[in-house]
Amino acid sequence: MDTITNDLLKELMSYLRDAAAQEILPRFRSVSSDSKRAKTTSDDIVTDADINCENLIGEKLRARLPNITVIGEEAVSEDPTLLNRLAGADLAAIIDPIDGTWHFAHGSPMFGSILAIVSKGRTIAGIIHYPVLGDFLIARPGEGAWHIAADGARTRLSVAEPGPLSEMHGFVPVHVFEAHKRTSLALGVLNFMRVTSWRCSAWEYRMLATGAMSFCFNEGMNVWDHAAGILIHAEAGGYAETTLGEPYRPTSTKGHLLVAPNKASWRDILEALSIEPHGIG
Repeated sequence: MDTITNDLLKELMSYLRDAAAQEILPRFRSVSSDSKRAKTTSDDIVTDADINCENLIGEKLRARLPNITVIGEEAVSEDPTLLNRLAGADLAAIIDPIDGTWHFAHGSPMFGSILAIVSKGRTIAGIIHYPVLGDFLIARPGEGAWHIAADGARTRLSVAEPGPLSEMHGFVPVHVFEAHKRTSLALGVLNFMRVTSWRCSAWEYRMLATGAMSFCFNEGMNVWDHAAGILIHAEAGGYAETTLGEPYRPTSTKGHLLVAPNKASWRDILEALSIEPHGIG
């Protein structure tokens, strides 16, 4: 499958909407210690809502597209070898059932559900749903990036205009980088007007694609965090590349990812963060 039709896109959006109504929102602000567990660290949390939501979306996808390869964040947590299926898949779905689980589990509305459809290593649809607001960000290659309000109203998205570094706002999660890189990054962020981290790719890509924030420098390359968001950002006019000098692909695993308004600002931001291109792997 090379393209996602309008009708199929609407179906995919309905899967996220239904999963939110059935599995996420009824549990929001009522997450108990019995329904949440730590994964890799004490603040890397999984809840019953994550698992049930991922299973429900996966079931709907397999029923609609029987040959699809479904790769969910929680399933990969249990079996990392599932990621090996992505590169050779004719059609794959990447699911992050609740991106920003830490927020969800602590009563903050800053979370979302992310779905990317990938064909032969290329993202052909990116969808991010915001359950509390009931709206979406969506994109398909060559079709632009769009905000779809809860009432169906559509607004085309555009990234921030490039400007002086001193006027830029960005996301840099300094604390998650390796210890020996944190000092230079912490000093580098002082070159910008404001730098923060929201612990939620769904909301960070929303701010980037709407032009509220200029850039994001990511330590991790998890496909469920970035495959949909990078397409949405690109269709909104933005530019992304890894620190290894490669364009982002859903199969990318090495280097770090810098998302910026355009290629020139990408270089300027990297330099301001005291990072040489290809120099941080």
